[in-house]
Amino acid sequence: MNSTKENPLVTDKKASGIEGLWKKVFVLALAGGLAFWLANFAISRTAIAAEYRAALSISYFPMLIEALIGGLIIGLWVGYPLLRFFDRIPVKDPILKSVFLSLIVLVIITILIGNPSVYYTTENVLRYFIIGTIFNLIRITALGIVIGYLNDTFRKGK
Repeated sequence: MNSTKENPLVTDKKASGIEGLWKKVFVLALAGGLAFWLANFAISRTAIAAEYRAALSISYFPMLIEALIGGLIIGLWVGYPLLRFFDRIPVKDPILKSVFLSLIVLVIITILIGNPSVYYTTENVLRYFIIGTIFNLIRITALGIVIGYLNDTFRKGK
């Protein structure tokens, strides 16, 4: 057998494995992003969310679109490491693994993106920092649970 004939088959298997990984990542990101958006929509219907939006001058409809895009991005941030490093995550249950990764993303978002904006737009910084963090905790945990559940069904289907 010619070794050059065998190499393309190996690379084809690797390519299909990578394609399969990214397909699953995108499915997880879509499902997680939808869960994030639905949690955001449910939160946005509350009086405390209306107060939060008013204090930070956040428009309602653009916020819904931003939540959908943000949920998809966070879904990618959780889905890829979950699939790629599944055995290295220190928790046994797939849902808990996903929630664990989601909480890491929550910490990153809280420190870098989400809540520093509160410091410049309101006088009651601590109140709106806590409200924003709780909103993110609910949304990102919902994303993590859905991604973990869907990943568990992927793994059981093998």
